[in-house]
Amino acid sequence: DEYKLIKDGDKVAVCISGGKDSMLLAKCMEEFQKHGPIEFEAIYLCMNPGYSEKHLKELTDNAKLLNIPLDIFETNIFDVVHDIKESPCYLCARMRRGYLYANAKKRGCNKIALGHNEDDVLETFFLNLLYAGNLSTFAPTSYMDKSKITLIRPMVYIPEKEVRKFVRRQGIEVMPKVCPMDGVSKRESIKELIYKLVIEIPTVRANIMGAIRRSNINGWKEF
Repeated sequence: DEYKLIKDGDKVAVCISGGKDSMLLAKCMEEFQKHGPIEFEAIYLCMNPGYSEKHLKELTDNAKLLNIPLDIFETNIFDVVHDIKESPCYLCARMRRGYLYANAKKRGCNKIALGHNEDDVLETFFLNLLYAGNLSTFAPTSYMDKSKITLIRPMVYIPEKEVRKFVRRQGIEVMPKVCPMDGVSKRESIKELIYKLVIEIPTVRANIMGAIRRSNINGWKEF
């Protein structure tokens, strides 16, 4: 409501990866569509970058448990980036975005909902500050000029620990992460840094989120 993420008449592609964040996002969007004050359409778009049959079954089983109708499209991303030695993450992310934008537009969507949570916002802020020397992070909403589509992130106020509680309560067996770079990236180091800061300053997360919301960072100005 603060950022007017969804408006009457929107068609939103809810991006489903199979992880805990995207499963909660899907359920929240489904409930909001049923009980919220806004008339909009939602499709639950799932990109298969090359999951094994086992992982794909876990994803579809979780979707059935939550009553989420998946619209799955196939790609060969894992095969393409498998042997890339330098910057595989950059290429993978770029290909994912390209496929996602194209398939959302193909289905007539004007918006894409992503499952980034509060931890993701804080980690990206620190990554940009410490490694790039700028004050920025991704926003609740951003318009992509090239693709003519709007990205929305309805979960930016939700801490990751609350997402974990949700999947435990619902009995969801979250699909394991299949990225070979998981656990060895700069983002993991930033997670540890924030954890240590919270021990020293218990209010540090709220303090930084408050600073971001009061800043002039693009996309964080409330309507």
